[in-house]
Amino acid sequence: MKRLPRFLPWLVPLTAAVALPWLARGNDYVLSVLTLAYIYAVAGLGLNLVTGYTGQLNLAHAGFMAIGAYTVGILTVDHGVGFWWAFALSGFVAAIFGVPIGWLSLRLRGHYFAIFTLCVGVIINLVIEKWDALTHGVVGILGIPVPPGAGDLQFDSPREQYFLALFFLVCCTWVMLRIVRSLVGRSFMAVRNSEPLAEALGIPLMRTKLLAFVLSVFYAGLAGGLYAGTIRFLSPDLANIAHTFDIVTAMLIGGIGTVAGPIVGALVLPWITQYLQFMENYRMLVFGPLLVVLLIFLPAGIVGTLCNRQVRRAARSQARTALPLSRGPIGQGENSEGAGHARH
Repeated sequence: MKRLPRFLPWLVPLTAAVALPWLARGNDYVLSVLTLAYIYAVAGLGLNLVTGYTGQLNLAHAGFMAIGAYTVGILTVDHGVGFWWAFALSGFVAAIFGVPIGWLSLRLRGHYFAIFTLCVGVIINLVIEKWDALTHGVVGILGIPVPPGAGDLQFDSPREQYFLALFFLVCCTWVMLRIVRSLVGRSFMAVRNSEPLAEALGIPLMRTKLLAFVLSVFYAGLAGGLYAGTIRFLSPDLANIAHTFDIVTAMLIGGIGTVAGPIVGALVLPWITQYLQFMENYRMLVFGPLLVVLLIFLPAGIVGTLCNRQVRRAARSQARTALPLSRGPIGQGENSEGAGHARH
């Protein structure tokens, strides 16, 4: 049977996402929530690369997202740089900071790496909060310009901002698919599955993990730059470790180690929290057990569970197809054995 093109599973949700602004009928609140969800999905794609595909849990991810956001805020507000020039630098600045931090932290493994990056995230948060001359401290940065458009296309309304975030999410997803399906992506997965075996195969462990880490924080920086142009206000809270845990939670809900998982999780998580808003301070009493139940019954996440079921279904189908073919030789063997007994 002829295989379907790889892009077909992405075509239906992409079509729905493009049609949604017209289906929402001018509901700016829905578009604003989805715009932020797309931005956090970009950050989740980056975290999933280093965590889901390489096996390293980076708890400073929100800090790198804040670095990208503050790069845009400082350059545009304090130095008059155009938004798109500042946005182009946001991912690279985060990646530049990621090189020495990754080089130091990736010498550790497992929980030690997670604790080290947790401390890095706290330090980034404190630096943003205390360095008033550069980051404006607790006051934050106000008046970040909207991303300029061309001609009649301007990104100053919720609908245009929605499509801008969707465009970058699609581009980042396509690049991520290319990465994980390449030889580099296979190297990431080999390191995740077994570092000694990967090293025996000739894969340079430190260089491979550092590359995954830098690409991951580059995605975080891009998401932060897009966040700055959408919200137009920055505060030290963006670097709070709680935002990293939000991204991790979305990744677990959607499915860690799958490209679509962080996207699905980033779309599901905001609506769960929104529907629990009426409980005010008690909403976490419901959200916590709900998340535990979800992880118990769907340990691979939504996308991971669907992929596993599809793999099992394909395996059963192949087994049914191969079974009649295997009966012929067995039957012939039994008949020949019987004939041999008859001759004796």
